[in-house]
Amino acid sequence: MRIVYRLLAFLYGFWGLMLLSVLLGVATTGSAIGLLGTSAYLIAQAALQPSIAVLQVAIVGVRFFGITRGAFRYLERLVSHNVNFRLLSQLRVFVYQGLERLAPAGMPSSHSGDLLSKLVADIETLENFYLRAVAPPLVAIIASIGVCIFVGLYDAAFGFVVGGGLFISGLAIPWVAYQISLHAGRKWIQSRAGLFVNLIEGIQGMGDLLVFEGKDAHMSATYQLSRFIQKSQMQFTVATGAVNALSVLLPGLTLLIVMIVAIPAVESGVLSGVSLAVLTLVVLASFEVITPLGSAAQFLESSLEAGGRVFSIVQGQPEDINPVVQLTLPLTADISVRDLSFRYSSGGEFALRGVSFELPVGKRLGIVGPSGAGKTTILNLLLRFWDYEAGSILLGGHELRDYDSEDVRRLMGVILQENYLFNGTVRQNLTLAKPETTDDELLSTLNMVGLGRWLSALPAGLDTWIGERGAQMSGGERQRLALARLILLDAPIWLLDEPTEHLDMATARDLTNQLFEVLGRRSVIWVTHRLLGLEALDEILVLKQGEVIERGNDSELRALNGLYARMWRLQRRMLI
Repeated sequence: MRIVYRLLAFLYGFWGLMLLSVLLGVATTGSAIGLLGTSAYLIAQAALQPSIAVLQVAIVGVRFFGITRGAFRYLERLVSHNVNFRLLSQLRVFVYQGLERLAPAGMPSSHSGDLLSKLVADIETLENFYLRAVAPPLVAIIASIGVCIFVGLYDAAFGFVVGGGLFISGLAIPWVAYQISLHAGRKWIQSRAGLFVNLIEGIQGMGDLLVFEGKDAHMSATYQLSRFIQKSQMQFTVATGAVNALSVLLPGLTLLIVMIVAIPAVESGVLSGVSLAVLTLVVLASFEVITPLGSAAQFLESSLEAGGRVFSIVQGQPEDINPVVQLTLPLTADISVRDLSFRYSSGGEFALRGVSFELPVGKRLGIVGPSGAGKTTILNLLLRFWDYEAGSILLGGHELRDYDSEDVRRLMGVILQENYLFNGTVRQNLTLAKPETTDDELLSTLNMVGLGRWLSALPAGLDTWIGERGAQMSGGERQRLALARLILLDAPIWLLDEPTEHLDMATARDLTNQLFEVLGRRSVIWVTHRLLGLEALDEILVLKQGEVIERGNDSELRALNGLYARMWRLQRRMLI
């Protein structure tokens, strides 16, 4: 029930439209019942060959109900779908905001395929909840009461019989549908999520599957997941068949009981034959409001499972790292790190142990060491992706955690080993950093990073499509484009995490030189294990197992003949 309450909470602010949708649904049902009842009266009365004046009201009634039924149905669909699409839109924003708050600390084991399933398929499944589980029961209750009152005007016994039939049908049909598809919805949602994961892995790893002959095994797994989905869908089909059978059987039984009670009344003259015809079609038409309840119950399990998966994104989130009272950013972006210690999980190994350094404005600091030494962890803490548990990071003399995380990130520009380039144009990827940038500024920046000639060769210039993750570009071009985006951001602090990784030595050296040329008076922290161009840095920290074991500039560290000197000589021999 907790999931139901949370889903209903999204209706806050839409109650007026939901009420209007329910009222239009009742009006639609009333028009449908009125159309059949009036038609029955018109046909039965016309068979008696009365004066045309007797039939005038019925003729107008048929026209009226025929027109209003279509109009009310259109308006009901328009309003209900408008509300539903708005709710689904809010849910998507809710899920994305949950992911944004989680990333990256709260989702180390999340799979992109599962996240895609939650963002797309599970939220689309929830449209069944709002369209088929919220409004139809309310429409059924109101319309059923109205029908019982109308039929009861002929005779109270008719009202009780029809009311009992509607009540039993309203309970029996959803109950049977729910019991038959009890676990089918959950299995369907879970299997579909597994299929999403499997397909995403297959697409992203297609090259490796082909090279290592894993195609058949992957296809077999995909087939098995498809079979599971097929079985769950078959259970849904069985439930639908049972619901359809009951939807015919129960109204027929109710009508039979009504006829058993009504025919003696006609014979005794208490009820006219024309009224019997009207009563018959009104009773049959009244069950139209019960039919959607079967679908509501049938999709309830899958909707609740999908809702549970959607809400699982925000369950167990890490505490908000932003302070209640936030400081404004300082005028100077000096950073001071003192005795910083950190571990990614409680009780786990420390990724950093007592790290300290100073980064005044304009200083160029390098952080080197073997893989797993804690280099990238320092950048993650500076960017406030995680919160440090011991020591301090001071920004402008105040604790970093006293500032809003978004404000802190505005001070820092980042280049990673593999920078994400969106599946768009060159212009769109650059203006991500500075939306109001002019074309002249874009061209100047691209020339600055050595992409001017590359741009001039493109068929559409700045409007050339670069493909997903920059698939139409080489590794060096992608890094240079990321550098151009960093320059446009104009942040006072640059955090460079292995920016020359996966590049050949010549390209790496050119990119390094370009970085220092455009750096200016900005502060920089350069994380790398490739000791290339580090002689231009003011200070270098050498990390090993999360601790600073050496510090100094390039020449000082080589003179120490320690870990840095050994790494430098090894890379020098490899380069030669």
